[in-house]
Amino acid sequence: MTSDAAQHTPQTFAAWLKEQLRVRGYPDRGGQKKFATDSGISPATVSRLFRGDGLPDLRTLNALSECLRVPLGEVLVRAGVLSPDDLAAAAARPINPASITPKQAANELGITSPEGVGTFERMVNGLRATEPGDTRASG
Repeated sequence: MTSDAAQHTPQTFAAWLKEQLRVRGYPDRGGQKKFATDSGISPATVSRLFRGDGLPDLRTLNALSECLRVPLGEVLVRAGVLSPDDLAAAAARPINPASITPKQAANELGITSPEGVGTFERMVNGLRATEPGDTRASG
């Protein structure tokens, strides 16, 4: 986290969150409770956020992002978890699709039997062999 993130404190996050709820029509009275219900965040956590009493965990930040329909990156910056520069650098970092093996892909898809994994690996390696210029080793 760079120093830019230091300007976002629990108090500034609380003010931002209150404004987000206000512009989305949550009432002053009962709005916190309704937002807690809508977001799936406990009323106690919403109350802590509104008081500026610490920062939420990533699960809570993700729930805020989804309920408010605000990109998670913006919520992370507002919460002081990331600076705008950190977010931009993370977004610019390329993802290497070769970083997962067929065995890992099978596991991610829930294919766990040795026979199923073996069949999946053979299928993937056979498909790779048909790709022009693909020099990745099987595995």
